[in-house]
Amino acid sequence: MILGKKIVVVLPAYQAGRTLEKTYRAIPHDSIDEVILVDDASSDDTVEVANALGIRVIVHEKNLGYGANQKTCYAEALKLGADVVVMLHPDYQYEPRLSVTLASMVASDIYDVVIGSRILGNGTKAGGMPRYKYYANRVLTFFQNVMMGAKLSEYHTGYRAFSRHVLLSIPILANSNDFVFDNEMLCQIIASKFRIGEVSCPTRYTPDASSIGLWDSIIYGIGVLKNCILYTAWKIGLFTPKIYQENPDFRLGRSDEDL
Repeated sequence: MILGKKIVVVLPAYQAGRTLEKTYRAIPHDSIDEVILVDDASSDDTVEVANALGIRVIVHEKNLGYGANQKTCYAEALKLGADVVVMLHPDYQYEPRLSVTLASMVASDIYDVVIGSRILGNGTKAGGMPRYKYYANRVLTFFQNVMMGAKLSEYHTGYRAFSRHVLLSIPILANSNDFVFDNEMLCQIIASKFRIGEVSCPTRYTPDASSIGLWDSIIYGIGVLKNCILYTAWKIGLFTPKIYQENPDFRLGRSDEDL
């Protein structure tokens, strides 16, 4: 626990057998109460490795996508009574030791959401991020900050911590089951005026680290631009996109009792 708050780390996994143990062992378990891994129908030994490490495992019988994996992650963490949920990729790309830092900033009620930024600290290129990903990140982040009136260093990191209240409040289930889920979630958080903090996080781009390819990156970029347009349309009152609707069916729960 941190400041009396229960901390749960969730690992959305797909083909993470080669990096899972290294990631798991680097998590500061003296401050983390639970670790949950959701396997999205991996064909490698991800589940076997997780079971050997004693991790709580949920398995999707078929591949549902990165966004769908996270939906399961957050629902399961909330069922366990998490006050703070940290989402960490099990591919050892992000620094697991910073999970306590992210969680502490939420547990202390300084921020509602904290992201691990690859851009702060100028360590991105040194960590091996491909040039096209770096420059696409910078262009998309600049555009999104202008369109959404925010000042984040990046919108595309896969390392995040959320308060329980945030996960129960935003319509997560309305989001995509694909990679653009992360960006939609940040748009919802900004729309709801939650407090967002950032932590500089070194990353490692190795052959074992998961990373979407060029074509998927292009599709993701188009999705980000679409999110900006939808946010602007909602903001000026043209219409209410599904991801901003107050439909209870789009939420993980209306109250703590629901989970």
